[in-house]
Amino acid sequence: MRGSSEVRSSTSMVVRLRMPSGSASPSPSASASPSPTPAPLIPGTPFDSLEKQLIARFGEGTPRSILTVGPTVGTELIRTSIVLIVIGELFILGYLWLRFGFRYGTAAIVALLHDVIVVVGIFAMLGYFFGLEFDALFVTALLTIIGFSVHDTIVVFDRIRENRVRHAGEPFGAIVNHSILQTLGRSINTSLTVVVTLTALLLLGPATIRTFTLALLIGVVSGTYSSIFNASQLLAAWYEWDSARKARALAEARKAKPAAR
Repeated sequence: MRGSSEVRSSTSMVVRLRMPSGSASPSPSASASPSPTPAPLIPGTPFDSLEKQLIARFGEGTPRSILTVGPTVGTELIRTSIVLIVIGELFILGYLWLRFGFRYGTAAIVALLHDVIVVVGIFAMLGYFFGLEFDALFVTALLTIIGFSVHDTIVVFDRIRENRVRHAGEPFGAIVNHSILQTLGRSINTSLTVVVTLTALLLLGPATIRTFTLALLIGVVSGTYSSIFNASQLLAAWYEWDSARKARALAEARKAKPAAR
């Protein structure tokens, strides 16, 4: 490459420095004049020291690149994220409606929205204070979080449906409590295994997937929490509210019968 120099250290690391503008092709008179011999490069030195030596020898002019998400790309990314999340949750809602019923599916979707809002909110705060940016991997992480969270919720809901047959006649809140206690150990053990793996990947993994790993870590913790404390509790509160509404309607109907006579 014209106007550039290449130095290979003992660790097989290649560092390229671009010569400053105006000094790419020295004139014959300049080359003819004697110049002091630069200090030799010391192989095996750290990259920072090697960079300083190269700058001292060839001058400033190192090309640098910055990757950032611009406003146009950011707007398109947000629009794509919303479309993908809505489509994913609609398919999940349809499956849960067919598998468990309307109330189960609606409670699961509310819990999924909670997970998405938590992850997006934390990343918004990190972006405001630390300049963290959304990228395409963040959208992938959100879809992965939705799948993981609904998987844990389905396990709890399936146990609730089984216990409604085994413990017929008990209040629905008690049935939900039995189901959560029976699946609690399984949910915590599964989530802890994933959390340990993601934490190691976040601390020791490459920087290119750090945003993806952090989003997954937050989403797994939030998904485990919402499956136990949000989805099931919403379902229990819905059933209790509906039972109380039916009881009030029945009491009012009984009071109206003597008046009609």
